[in-house]
Amino acid sequence: MINDISVLVIEDDKSIQNFIRITLKSKGYNSVFADDGLTGISYFYANNPDIILLDLGLPDIDGMEVLSQIRKESDIPIIVVSARGMEQEKVAALDEGADDYLTKPFHAGELLARIRVALRHKSGMIKQEAAFELDGFYMDFEKRRLIVRGEEVHVTPIEYKMLKLLVLNAGKVLTHHFIQNEIWGYDTNDDYQSIRVFMANIRRKIEEDSANPRFIITEVGVGYRFTEN
Repeated sequence: MINDISVLVIEDDKSIQNFIRITLKSKGYNSVFADDGLTGISYFYANNPDIILLDLGLPDIDGMEVLSQIRKESDIPIIVVSARGMEQEKVAALDEGADDYLTKPFHAGELLARIRVALRHKSGMIKQEAAFELDGFYMDFEKRRLIVRGEEVHVTPIEYKMLKLLVLNAGKVLTHHFIQNEIWGYDTNDDYQSIRVFMANIRRKIEEDSANPRFIITEVGVGYRFTEN
């Protein structure tokens, strides 16, 4: 039940607090608010929330420090909030263990969607089934077959592995760093051009319009997200 779910919001901006409070209340979520990082950490231990919204720009300690401390203690879903243009900050937060991020300003629908995805991943509702299907896209994991709009599509072993990684994490942003490590087992710390090339090839094979993709969404400067709906 949604009204059993508690959201800890660590955010110092009162206007954003009010917006989040109204949005969460409209869907029956319980919420607790902390104005700074140290209070947020204290509330985390005291209130045992189900999910955390964490602003990275806090007045006392850095939001990354809050993320690091909480992640050492728990695998609770954490969605970080950051200003537009802070791509490296987002990447660092995701690599530190954040589950997702929101860029200010964001609208209510986006906030609620990210919360649903994070909670679903946490609860194990998203798990590897025999196949995945969405809007004409069909991926059979057992037979290693890919069918798009009724036609079987051939992909290379690396393309298949990369696409499967995205599909199994549908709705969740995957950083270049994470993809590189999962596919090749190491991070070259380069500009990830090889990933971009593979993604471009995959898009040409599965998208009706690769310039305006339906399935694989680019999170600029961060990574990629396979849409969940």
